[in-house]
Amino acid sequence: MALKGWLIYICMERRLVVDSVARVNLTQHSLLLLAVLFSLCSSSWRCCGGAAAAQELLKGFKATPDPSVSSFQSLLRDSTGNYSLGFLRVEKTHLALAVVHVRSSESLWTAKINPLPRWSGGTELLFNGSLVVSDPRSGVFWSTYTDGDRVWLSNTSNLQILQGVSVDSVLWQSFDFPTNTLVENQNFTSAMSLVSANGLYSMRLGPDFIGLYAKFGHGSGPGQLYWKHTALQAKAEIINGQGPIYATLKSDGYLGMYQNGSVPVDVQSFNSYQVFVTGVRRLRLEQDGNLKGYFWTGSSWAPDYTAIPDPCELPNACGSYGLCEPGKGCSCLDNATALTASGTCTSPENQDSGDSPENQDSGDLCQAFQSKYKTLRKNGVELPFKELMGYVKMESFEECESACEVNCSCWGAVYSNTSGFCYTLEYPIGTLVRVMDESKMGFFKVREGAGRRKVRVGVWVGLGLLCGAILVVGGVGVGWYKCRKEKRGVGGYGEEEIGIGVGPYKHLGAESFRSIELSKR
Repeated sequence: MALKGWLIYICMERRLVVDSVARVNLTQHSLLLLAVLFSLCSSSWRCCGGAAAAQELLKGFKATPDPSVSSFQSLLRDSTGNYSLGFLRVEKTHLALAVVHVRSSESLWTAKINPLPRWSGGTELLFNGSLVVSDPRSGVFWSTYTDGDRVWLSNTSNLQILQGVSVDSVLWQSFDFPTNTLVENQNFTSAMSLVSANGLYSMRLGPDFIGLYAKFGHGSGPGQLYWKHTALQAKAEIINGQGPIYATLKSDGYLGMYQNGSVPVDVQSFNSYQVFVTGVRRLRLEQDGNLKGYFWTGSSWAPDYTAIPDPCELPNACGSYGLCEPGKGCSCLDNATALTASGTCTSPENQDSGDSPENQDSGDLCQAFQSKYKTLRKNGVELPFKELMGYVKMESFEECESACEVNCSCWGAVYSNTSGFCYTLEYPIGTLVRVMDESKMGFFKVREGAGRRKVRVGVWVGLGLLCGAILVVGGVGVGWYKCRKEKRGVGGYGEEEIGIGVGPYKHLGAESFRSIELSKR
């Protein structure tokens, strides 16, 4: 009985008080058994601050955010302890459901929940055959819409919902819904996309290529293609009608493209290609639009691959109205605006309205309140990915400029005198590349900002109130004058003569000016 009591105490408190144990009258055999059981018991606590993360979730499982957890609350772990599913704090007050690499705390997958639920006791993750995130006020935020028996996290970080006891009976898996990261041996198909954390860039598969796209505007579709890698088809050819291609990150250190077989139709080698590394690999679409590969060294993620080595070839390296010069860095397109603290140019739109480039309206520039803009011309500039853009051949820069100027959806145009190619931009101006060829010229529209319009509206409102106050003052003054004139025959005249009647004029004047001041505030 005493032994049982001490086991409960040790398992609950997770500490051993030596002097207390010494006072218990136990045999040597009992002490040995106690040590073994304590070891087994303590090994089951793998998470700090509460119950251990489980290795599977069964029907009836429920969990709510722990207010004492500052970053990540583990709920499920894989058999190796390398990966964990749990609540990830986002900006202190909200949460995401994420699978993280435990040693580095890097998120490898997050459920696509929009808007994010709050980190509060009302938010709940439950498993009732489906994994569901909900709260009583907003209802269901996200669900797998399955009818499974258990949730399991593989030792490759794949979150799965299984039916029965077999690991092959997969009803749903996170590998089919990647966010911004691919891990080793995770197939990437044409039905999937990687999306950067800021939502501006995506990676997708075409019929024979891997492409990166930028979402510059608000229209439908993936956006503007800014990087394209076409399959070399050196070892195998892509055959039409034989199914779509897919890509896989291989442990040998390459990103391979395949079609219905084990022989790759293309291989993109990483720096550690065919070099043995002990850690796992991952590929991530970064927030600047670059695609980068890493491997785990045991203590950190080592960079291993970069799709776009030159920063000036990124879609928006220097921000709105920025100018990137290879080997020298960023400056501003208008030569007058200084770089901000973040090293980017703030466009006139942003200075006036406070909007970020992704929030700017890229629609009809001819609409009311959007028709006023100034023009900016610059020589020695070109687009960072012009070979992937459409163009029209024209005779002169003036013709190219005129075509953009009368087009309500055109924000700018870049023209080459050498080729006669005219490239028009159907989205807010981002970063351009500085070149030595002065025959490459650009024409850009700089829209007047919303803040400036607000100032004009405020001025007109102020003037209206001022005029109204003057009219009111004038009307009251005329009425008072008539009243005083009528009173002059009945004794009022004598009061005015001794100065008593001057007071109301001074008072009225003070009130009128106070009204005018208020109208200006």
